[in-house]
Amino acid sequence: MFALVALLIGLSKGGLGGPVPVSLTAPLLSLVIPVSQAVGTVVPLLIFADLFALYFYWQRWDLHYIRLMLPAAVVGVVLGTTLLATLPNEILRDVIGIITILAVAYRLASSRLRSIRYEPRAWHGIFAGWASGFGSSLANVGAPPFTAYMLLQPNMQPIPFIGTATLFFAVLNALKVPGFIATGTLDIQLLLEIAFVIPIIPFGVWLGRYIVIRMSPALFERIMVAALFIMGIWLVIT
Repeated sequence: MFALVALLIGLSKGGLGGPVPVSLTAPLLSLVIPVSQAVGTVVPLLIFADLFALYFYWQRWDLHYIRLMLPAAVVGVVLGTTLLATLPNEILRDVIGIITILAVAYRLASSRLRSIRYEPRAWHGIFAGWASGFGSSLANVGAPPFTAYMLLQPNMQPIPFIGTATLFFAVLNALKVPGFIATGTLDIQLLLEIAFVIPIIPFGVWLGRYIVIRMSPALFERIMVAALFIMGIWLVIT
């Protein structure tokens, strides 16, 4: 299971399926370990993968959006970490399942965002930052609010969008570490036991970039979204 999670992280950072493969990681691991451990264990793997993404998109970001969203994201991280460390595992499974289903609903509706007549407001970015920090720390699903907000921005181009997302979530993942260690959410012993899966991540990055050229990204994304939906339903009903 841990090897599959590492592969999904690598595929996502390699450009295959966007944030969808990462959204699968916590639900998958929560089937075999407590939810809080599942979320915490993924974070160091994400940070390792972030290094590759930062290399590919170095300085391709828009710092205006980073400055706007990051302070509120920190507040979201603190709140999400607190809930993750205090809520019972059964409730967390339901929360993860519901958030996963909401992420699927967002993904299905995201293609319509660009057609919406939208007037930018600073508080929209602040709220998106908070929601991303909260979702990321609670279930590693911070991408939907961030993506929804960024897609609504006028004249947003693909490379600055990806670069901004890369930097934002790299910083966010790093910010989660102190709180996760302090609350025991990040189990260092477990991390050492699964360290053997780390080399799978760069392989996944390479494989993701390889498949993007040869396979329809839309097909892969549909498969991942279907898997997300099934996983979310399973967590809620079990």
